[in-house]
Amino acid sequence: MADSNITKRALAAALKELMETHHFAKISVSDICEKCDMNRKSFYYHFKDKYDLVNWIYDTEFIAVVKNKKYQTDWELMEDLCTYFYVNREFYRHALKIKGQNSFSEHFRELLLPLVGDSLKGILGEEDIQEFYINFFADAITITIERWILNKDCVEPKEFIALLKSCLQLAAAKANQDLGQNEEASVK
Repeated sequence: MADSNITKRALAAALKELMETHHFAKISVSDICEKCDMNRKSFYYHFKDKYDLVNWIYDTEFIAVVKNKKYQTDWELMEDLCTYFYVNREFYRHALKIKGQNSFSEHFRELLLPLVGDSLKGILGEEDIQEFYINFFADAITITIERWILNKDCVEPKEFIALLKSCLQLAAAKANQDLGQNEEASVK
């Protein structure tokens, strides 16, 4: 297992280095293997393709950040997530430009779905949660984080989280206000 992780980390380091100077689409598995003096067989023993490697990088690095933490709120987790993306923004600026099947964006969105679902259950209650709501907020968060990281002059994570939080709170307050007005109108 230790040897497996050494190999995976070497392949990850090679891909990260290549992505500093090359577009992802132009990087081949052979390029990655050549960079770290391995053969393609070693690569395919550990990963399905280079997309799988990008996703593995996120999965292992971000899990290392959060694995021993006990979060009091979803916002604390979101702050760690955004701090991780900010610190590693050069790599993720490239990774987030990869689109289509097996892309990092799709992988990240899939990881967000259960977190968003749990958060919405806490807000709306189990019986009011709909798949539409979960997908809507997962899409919104994914795209918002992508836009933030891809911005050459992106703000610090704390400022980004404050903006995101205020946006969601204002939207929720407006929705509650509209709901109250609709209920009053239906009573009259």
